Amino acid sequence: MTVSRSLGPVGLLLAFALPAAAAAEPLTPAAIIQNAAPLVKLDMLGLALAAAAAVAICAIKLASGPRLTGGSAFLSGLRLGGPLAGLLGAAYGGVNMALGVANLPVTPPMRVLAPGFAEAMTMILLGLIVGFIAVMTNWAVEARIDRAVLTT
Repeated sequence: MTVSRSLGPVGLLLAFALPAAAAAEPLTPAAIIQNAAPLVKLDMLGLALAAAAAVAICAIKLASGPRLTGGSAFLSGLRLGGPLAGLLGAAYGGVNMALGVANLPVTPPMRVLAPGFAEAMTMILLGLIVGFIAVMTNWAVEARIDRAVLTT
């Protein structure tokens, strides 16, 4: 029995036409974010806010002069937590994509699967960027603390 007989012509058309129509537009980073699952969007927002907070904490600590209190623990935690949050979002998206593919009666073409892969890779990239920002800001703050301690 072929796939077209088991689905019928309408089922076959729906299986391929609807996802293909959605992927017909060029895929952009904005489209990846816009079409992401709500929990993945929340993770993306959290990562963006954490990166902004890391830069703000670094700027405040570097401008504070001899007062070097607060914020270092956040930067230290974000060094590991950022990439892990990105991996969590990628894993969530990957599981959702795998479940969707497993429940389809036919194997979708790669063009239909590509947005899911792009979303997962975007989450990993965001996590790594946040981790990189956290490492750099933490190094800057620790160097400032070392200078303040060594000069007193």
